[in-house]
Amino acid sequence: MIPQPKTGVAPGTVFLVGAGPGDPGLLTRAGADALATADVLVYDRLASPALLALARPDAERIYVGKASSRHALPQEEINALLAELALAGKRVCRLKGGDPFVFGRGGEEAAHLRARGVPFVIVPGVTSSIAVPAYAGIPVTDRSCASSFAVITGHEDAAKAESTLDWAGIAHGADTLVFLMGLANLPTITAQLIANGRPATTPAAAIQHGSTIHQRVVVGTLADIASLTAAAGLHSPVITVVGEVVALREQLAWFDNRPLFGKRVLVTRSREQASALAHLLEEAGAEAVECPLIRIEPLPPAEDLLTRLHAADWLVFTSVNTLPQLLDQLRELGADLRALGTARIAAIGAPTAESLRQMGLRVDFQPEQAVGEAIAESFPAPAGQRIVIPQAEEAREALPALLTARGAQVDRLPVYRIVAEEGDSPALTDIDVITFCSSSTVKHFRARYPGEIDAVIACIGPVTAATAKELGLRVDVEPAEATIPALVEALINYFK
Repeated sequence: MIPQPKTGVAPGTVFLVGAGPGDPGLLTRAGADALATADVLVYDRLASPALLALARPDAERIYVGKASSRHALPQEEINALLAELALAGKRVCRLKGGDPFVFGRGGEEAAHLRARGVPFVIVPGVTSSIAVPAYAGIPVTDRSCASSFAVITGHEDAAKAESTLDWAGIAHGADTLVFLMGLANLPTITAQLIANGRPATTPAAAIQHGSTIHQRVVVGTLADIASLTAAAGLHSPVITVVGEVVALREQLAWFDNRPLFGKRVLVTRSREQASALAHLLEEAGAEAVECPLIRIEPLPPAEDLLTRLHAADWLVFTSVNTLPQLLDQLRELGADLRALGTARIAAIGAPTAESLRQMGLRVDFQPEQAVGEAIAESFPAPAGQRIVIPQAEEAREALPALLTARGAQVDRLPVYRIVAEEGDSPALTDIDVITFCSSSTVKHFRARYPGEIDAVIACIGPVTAATAKELGLRVDVEPAEATIPALVEALINYFK
């Protein structure tokens, strides 16, 4: 369903939206609403792909990014573009890094729109001047050492005949000084502060790509921060913080201390299931790169579906996908959950069992190990029992065969099939870890990437790991329990 615009906002309106400093989680609710309802998205180079994905699939996307001395579009052309799009009756989201009114040139864009009669809405963002130091463990104020802070541009308008910065006032005007966009001018900035009385021993920090997995922090003093930053090879965007608060990083660093910080992890689960794993990876400091390789395609219900379910002594659910697909088939036949009858229920794996309980079903049997041989061996008195297994069309034959060998009447009931998901195949050159949560994802991965793989391979359980090994992959990580939290914990332990 396409999100609907807020009432009272006319077509042809431009939303000047602050995207925050880089972490997509810092986008405001109002910013997400503007993104989701825009006809056109006009965005800068610092906009996260995760934010661009919030726009409607049919929304036009226009890149107008600017780096130092390199502009996709000059500012005057950006102003004209926004007005042109809005005057054509389109709802425009202008997505800007940080806050549009904190060195974001949002004021210039708004003034241009107002002069042409174009309505606009300002959506403030979390400014990088506060958020980036916070992600580096540096508060801009602290009762012990800083009661004030100032935000200063480190890169003035090149059209100015001379600098208008009051260096004498800046040097002593606030306890904490935050310079934005000042990497190229850092030697001049530090020299001016020292020349105007700020002690050369004042702590200073340079923060690159703050609030992202590419964050790097260099700490020094006014006397040496410029040379330390150059030696470390930092590149824009960089924020520089000057003041005693920088010393607090030693105690307060948190973002870049997380166990998977800086790791890029490929998540190969289906689009619908990827979010749980991606969320836990990001909590641990990694960047989750979603690359869904498979999708679930429903199958039409069997004509005798209700008869087969009513005849069952046991229903065995082997995946969290199975019950939702089975219920969809029942709805097609005008039935519902009651059609499951009085059969006892078995669940393979903790996630599957939990998903059944959330639907109000009691799980009568849950084997300790989610492996076919162990399941069949521990299944309670299968001889003579009619066991219906709703499953994927291409599911393994092992469990039905083993239960049949123990005297059960096994009825395989395909309710969906796994098909390849179309989409781009990201390059693996900068991927640190590849995760697999099913054998089908491994098979489809190898179809896309048949060559040698250098990344760490993490498989959720023994069946998936066995498939990976059969297809020539080295399995580095396999948790003791086949769950998403256990998989992430095993990755954390691996990188310790």
